[in-house]
Amino acid sequence: MRQNLIHRKQTRKIKLGNIYIGGDAPISIQSMTTTDTKNVSATVQQIKELEEVGCDIVRIAVPNMKAAKVVHQIKENIKIPLIADIHFDYRLALESINQGVDGLRLNPGNIQRRDKVAAIVEEARKKDLPIRIGVNGGSVDREKYPILSPESLVDSALEHIKILEELNYYNIKVSLKATDVPMTIASYQLMSQKRDYPLHLGVTEAGTKFTGSIKSSIGIGALLALGIGDTFRVSLTAPPTEEIKVGKEILKSLHIIDEGIECISCPTCGRCEIDVIGITEKVESEIAKLNKKVKVAVMGCIVNGPGESKDADIGISGGKGIGVLFKNGVEVKRIPEKDLVEVLVTEVRNFPDK
Repeated sequence: MRQNLIHRKQTRKIKLGNIYIGGDAPISIQSMTTTDTKNVSATVQQIKELEEVGCDIVRIAVPNMKAAKVVHQIKENIKIPLIADIHFDYRLALESINQGVDGLRLNPGNIQRRDKVAAIVEEARKKDLPIRIGVNGGSVDREKYPILSPESLVDSALEHIKILEELNYYNIKVSLKATDVPMTIASYQLMSQKRDYPLHLGVTEAGTKFTGSIKSSIGIGALLALGIGDTFRVSLTAPPTEEIKVGKEILKSLHIIDEGIECISCPTCGRCEIDVIGITEKVESEIAKLNKKVKVAVMGCIVNGPGESKDADIGISGGKGIGVLFKNGVEVKRIPEKDLVEVLVTEVRNFPDK
């Protein structure tokens, strides 16, 4: 049993559809569709793909009334909570609520008029829908805050929060995303000291699958390690399912979740006499399809491999033309190199559920 070394800050607990966020609720992973929301079949299909890889919450863009009018068609065909992303036009929020959305993401400040924000809040109150105050570097008023900083991001968020609080609405979660990783970390740390609303983490405009995964893992991972954060999105210029895959790995690496297959492998060196990179990629591709809780190792050194990965449940170590299959650090049998992938994948498939 892994020791939990992260002491999570307790925030308010809110309900979003059929899940909870904050308090003692599990940290949830979100994504956003890239389809034209009006294309219901394509949007539903993408959400189903997200559900299959473990997405907990999905957000859709609602840029116009045509998109708002199909929210119920999307909602009735998916399982996870649905959030409407609203900007500028309060009528889109009202229609999305009427259509059965589970939550809203908006900046009260860009709705302009107080009575329009009040109209949104009144309808959200009737259905007990949470509203996310979403602030990022691009939405901060640069006339008021000419220099972007953690303080300006937090102050901007607090201004928006105050609008809802003055309407006696506290069913809120907050995000303060910057594309700069240290600024993102500092902003969330500061907000965590100011309020106890659940925090939605993220590094905005993080980049491609490669660079975005690195920036998000550092930014989101650092905050989670500090016990800050209740839900998050890994924003990538990539298919939405990739965001969920990276998000789950972040949680697994911090031992926040202990599920699914974990594959470890050595970085190779001059002693390596098998194609560790190729073998690992093939193994990882195959076992990713399996729903198992098991730690798998692919090691390049037949002498040190089992010992170096002795905490793995099952693994292989390769030598010149041959490898060994080991379980819990103990050698089970020797295998020709050409059969290593097939044998390991078969063993993982047959590994007893924990």
